[in-house]
Amino acid sequence: MASKVSCLYILTVVCWASALWYLSITRPTSSYTGHRQVSSISIARKNVSFGNIRTRPINPHSFDFLINEPNKCEKSAPFLVILISTTHKEFDARQAIRETWGDENNFKGIKIATLFLLGKNADTVLNQMVEQESQIFHDIIVEDFIDSYHNLTLKTLMGMRWVATFCSKAKYVMKTDSDIFVNMDNLIYKLLKPNTKPRRRYFTGYVINGGPIRDVRSKWYMPRDLYPDSNYPPFCSGTGYIFSADVAEMIYKTSLHTRLLHLEDVYVGLCLRKLGIHPFQNSGFNHWKMAYSLCRYRRVITVHQITPEEMHRIWNDMSSKKHLRC
Repeated sequence: MASKVSCLYILTVVCWASALWYLSITRPTSSYTGHRQVSSISIARKNVSFGNIRTRPINPHSFDFLINEPNKCEKSAPFLVILISTTHKEFDARQAIRETWGDENNFKGIKIATLFLLGKNADTVLNQMVEQESQIFHDIIVEDFIDSYHNLTLKTLMGMRWVATFCSKAKYVMKTDSDIFVNMDNLIYKLLKPNTKPRRRYFTGYVINGGPIRDVRSKWYMPRDLYPDSNYPPFCSGTGYIFSADVAEMIYKTSLHTRLLHLEDVYVGLCLRKLGIHPFQNSGFNHWKMAYSLCRYRRVITVHQITPEEMHRIWNDMSSKKHLRC
């Protein structure tokens, strides 16, 4: 079995290299035409129908799953579901996470489910590569919206929808990005504490109190007609936050009646305000780059802007030096 997986992995890497070389010299003019043409992978679909929604949605999340893993929580409910926002070309980042902190088998007796979130790409080659990757690793979820920066909110809502629909009995959920290093020991044992009663209506991360940026040149520009208020509700940086699994369905249902904003973390904060849930500040969540040192990284939960090469180097160093004191 191991040799088979290794062969498949090598084949995938070779295919990725060929595809990226091809894309570097030419850009296909054909477009991704939708889920009806996807034949190389079994697509599981399940429409969400939550009760207690009495008004017509102003923001219906009417997307189909192109790639799904509906049975990932079927045998037993995970203690933690990790949702990682990624893009099609970030295979190296996904593989680094699979081989380091995102490995579902890192903690004996504690079930972890790791999933990568994507939309659909305009390049059919990249879509096909992700389908093949999914067949090998079974840790990818795709819906049929266009994968872009302005659709990051849809990507997060897809993750919330998936947890609410297919993994509602999980204890906790983490949403993060593919360039984040996560100190799983601190996350599991110091923050979530498996031997304690699971929290409800819980949300924590690096809390930001700010307001809209009106400069059109900014990456985080917010038009006044889309959000007229001068302040955002408190929200957690989208680079990494943790919430109890019951909040996933709450946010998803609330989003159906909340005007969509392209700033994903701000939008989640708006939904939390409607729900009366106040995010807790946790200094362990860092949304910036931090130079590596063993003792410094032992004190945190997340670090931003980590390359796949750094991911392996940091993980290997921390794993081999667990016996050392700081």
